[in-house]
Amino acid sequence: MIENKPSVHYINYLDLDKILNAQNPLSGEGKEAAHDEMLFIIIHQTYELWFKQIIHEIDSVMDLLKKDKIDEENVGLIVSRIERVNKILQILVKQIDVLETMTSLDFLDFRHHLSPASGFQSHQFRKLEVMLGLKIKDRHQFGGCPYHDQFKGQKKNEILELEDSASLFKLIEKWLERIPFLNMEGFNFISKYEDAVNEMMNNEISRIKDSHLLNDEDKNLRVRMIYENKKYFEQVFDENTHQKAVENGEISLSYKATMSALLINLYREQPILHLPFKLLKNIVDVDHQIANWRFRHMQMVEKTLGQKIGTGGSSGQEYLKNTIEKHKLFADIANISTLMISRSYLPELPKNVKNQLGFNFTDKWK
Repeated sequence: MIENKPSVHYINYLDLDKILNAQNPLSGEGKEAAHDEMLFIIIHQTYELWFKQIIHEIDSVMDLLKKDKIDEENVGLIVSRIERVNKILQILVKQIDVLETMTSLDFLDFRHHLSPASGFQSHQFRKLEVMLGLKIKDRHQFGGCPYHDQFKGQKKNEILELEDSASLFKLIEKWLERIPFLNMEGFNFISKYEDAVNEMMNNEISRIKDSHLLNDEDKNLRVRMIYENKKYFEQVFDENTHQKAVENGEISLSYKATMSALLINLYREQPILHLPFKLLKNIVDVDHQIANWRFRHMQMVEKTLGQKIGTGGSSGQEYLKNTIEKHKLFADIANISTLMISRSYLPELPKNVKNQLGFNFTDKWK
C-alpha cells in the first residue's frame, strides 16, 4: 500500500521565505540603502551556499578514502565528486565577474558599515581549507594571531578538531602508498624507470655532441643543462634524499606516494589506471581552481580598493597575493610532470603485469 504523504510546496521545500528575507543592508532600508549593497550580500551568501556543497562533497570523498578497501567503484565515485567540486569552483570564479560590475565608488557607498567584518571570517571556507590539508603551520598569517582566533565556541572547536584530523591530502597520500603496483612480480618500476631516464639522457648528450648545427660553446651549455637535470633525477631515485626534503618542508608527498603517482601518470593508458589518473588530475585542478579564485579576488580588490587595508584588518591585496602560491596543497602531485619521460623510453610492461593490474587488494599484494 502506498503511503499518503502531505504535498510539498516549492516555497516550503526550499525554505524560500527564510532565504529571500536574509538580505539586510546596513546602509539603510529599502530604497534608502546603497544600491550595490544588495549585490554584495547576495554574492557572498551564494558563496557560502556553494562552500556548504563543496564541504558536503569533500566530506563524502574523505569517508570513501578512509575505507579499508577502495575498489574501482569507490574511485569512480571519488572522481565524479571531485569533478563536481571543480565545476562549482569555476562558478565561484565567474561570480567575481558579476561582483566587478560594482565600481569602487559603488562599494565605498557602504564599505564603512562593514568593519570589522571580513571574508577572512568565513568559517566554512577556513573549514574547507583545513579539510583539504592547509594546516596552521603552512598558512600565511596576518596580524600575529592564528586564523582560528576569528572564531569562538563550537566553530573554533570544529576547526581545531580538523587541524588534528587526517586531511584529504593525507588520505590521498595513504591511498597512493597502498596501491600495489610498484613492485610486481617480474617488474620493479623504480629500477626500470631509472634505467629509462639514464638511457634518455645519455642519448640526448650523444645527439648534442654529434650535432653539426651547434658550435662547441652551445654544445657545452646544453650538455651542462642535461647534467643538471640528471642531478635532479638522481635525487628522486634516492629515497633518503626525498625524506630529507620532506623533513625540511621542501616537499610534502612521501617517496612511495610520489613513485605511485609517477607510475599512474606514465601508464595512464592502462585501463585499470584511467580512474586513478583522473583522480590525480582532478585533485590538482582543485588546487588550480582555488588559486585562480584567489587570484581573481586579488585582482578585484586591486581594482576596487587599491592598497587600502581590508575591513578585517588584513593588508588587503597584499595578503591575498601571498596566499595564491603559499596555500597550494597538491603541488607535489602537479610537479610529477617534471619527472615524465616520452613514450618511446617508457619501460614495456610484461604481459603478466598487464594481466595482474587491478584495484582489488588481496593477500597476494600484501
